[in-house]
Amino acid sequence: MAGLAELQCTVCRMGDTPLSPAEMAAFSQQVPEWKLIKQKGVSKLQRIFHFSDYPAALSFTQAVGSAAQNAGHHPLILIEWGKVTVTWWTHKINGLHANDFIMVARCDHIYING
Repeated sequence: MAGLAELQCTVCRMGDTPLSPAEMAAFSQQVPEWKLIKQKGVSKLQRIFHFSDYPAALSFTQAVGSAAQNAGHHPLILIEWGKVTVTWWTHKINGLHANDFIMVARCDHIYING
């Protein structure tokens, strides 16, 4: 996971091809806590993070938001009392890109290391 989190996101352009099922499976092995979901035919990665209270969930959300802004790649984030649901996919290609897996690994790193 640490290796994936240290990779740099690349520019994704309209018309780029989403990852194949085999590529998604290979990347998914490195981030096993994340669920591969489909919403309206679009592959996405989603994880629910649990916290002891709302301020801890908010702090995590802010850290993920900062990492997303720095990478120029932004997730869907739902914050609730004691939990945060983060969903990643690449809008430009309506699917998953290597950048999504890099960012989920960074989310895991933030969760573990604060």
